[in-house]
Amino acid sequence: MNILKADPERVIIPPPPIETDMTLEEFLESDLEGYEYVKGELIRMPPTSGEHGDISSNIQWYLYSHVRSNQLGRVYTSDTGFQIGDRVMMPDIAFVSTERLPDDRRKAFSIPPDLAVEVVSPTDAQFRVVEKALTYLSAGTQLVWVIEPVAKTVTVYRSETDIKVLTREDTLTGEDIIEGFSCTISQLFE
Repeated sequence: MNILKADPERVIIPPPPIETDMTLEEFLESDLEGYEYVKGELIRMPPTSGEHGDISSNIQWYLYSHVRSNQLGRVYTSDTGFQIGDRVMMPDIAFVSTERLPDDRRKAFSIPPDLAVEVVSPTDAQFRVVEKALTYLSAGTQLVWVIEPVAKTVTVYRSETDIKVLTREDTLTGEDIIEGFSCTISQLFE
């Protein structure tokens, strides 16, 4: 079990995965909320902190405003599931372009998002965050942003070998995935 120290006063222990005999199809049909499904295990998604919510709200607002005004697609929040191979994952923020939006959106998406955004929480293990980013990419997600609140950085993943770390003085862009989008890294942490 991985133990992370968020501050010297307390120790945060991430909840362990729960093994289940539930199939991916059964998980998709269930009304089970607050979990991701990963290879026969349920990964509990604990409530997030206020800081996590602030950062998620900021990136969602900037993305949503740009995407909506330019009619580029849809921006989704962390309660939206995406079927990624044998997993159902819920990025903190996701973008799906207009041309890729499925007609039936009453279930978890059967496609990966074009952009997946993960905000690192005190209970997140670094290897799981990197594994998630690479899983999105291998499934067809074109761009992954991992936002790190303590260091106030954004790691931009385009592939296993195309990875950049941006600091407060840098500008985050949508590159060719969300054309015209940009904001400074510092705006995400206001």
